[in-house]
Amino acid sequence: MKHILIVGATSAMADQCARLWATRGGARLVLVGRDERRLETIAQDLRVRGQGVEASTRVVDFEDAAAIGALVREAAAERPVDIALVAHGHLPDQPACEAELTLAARELSINGVSPVLFAEAIAGEMQRAGRGALAVIGSVAGDRGRKSNYVYGSAKGLVERYVEGLQHRLAATPVRVTLVKPGPTDTPMTAHLKRDGAKLADVAAVARDIVSATEAGKPVLYTPGKWVLIMAVIRNLPRAVFHRMNI
Repeated sequence: MKHILIVGATSAMADQCARLWATRGGARLVLVGRDERRLETIAQDLRVRGQGVEASTRVVDFEDAAAIGALVREAAAERPVDIALVAHGHLPDQPACEAELTLAARELSINGVSPVLFAEAIAGEMQRAGRGALAVIGSVAGDRGRKSNYVYGSAKGLVERYVEGLQHRLAATPVRVTLVKPGPTDTPMTAHLKRDGAKLADVAAVARDIVSATEAGKPVLYTPGKWVLIMAVIRNLPRAVFHRMNI
């Protein structure tokens, strides 16, 4: 039975990944979030999706480093974690962050520092166990700072640089770490983009990519795959050209 830890389990992307793991059966899923009622609803759904599926919930303050460490240690003490997904985040309002520093600080914390703290705690437990696959969801927004979302992008840039260092640290071990970089995906977090006519990726298809890449130990996943090329172009645009673009 695989022991799977999912942080930010109430997010649409994480929920879809959990369903995929549950339908295979023989899984023990630990769902971590901030809303106990929503977590339990998801857990109940997962228990009936596959044979031999167990699902439990944990509520934690996502910005409390000590609480994060204690939760991960508790989960790993019960049984070594085979797969972990760090999937939480929030798409902030960029102008609001520019106008209110306390909001900017909060968004940087929840989108950047918090995922790093969870990943660091999980990676340490996996390294001690001598096995494990960890996936951390970043974003294509972390590839280059753009005026439309640079607070969010800078937080995801922090996550990317952290994962790069973590992969370097664990390169000689059996532990594998995957950085997931989704493009805009059809979830409640991006509902306002959909209203504005943006083309969004199907969340179920993105989840399938995440599960496959995590289990294969792929270092970096852009999903959908077209974002590899799109972001390569954006990253390499000359500054003078880039600064004339409204993106």
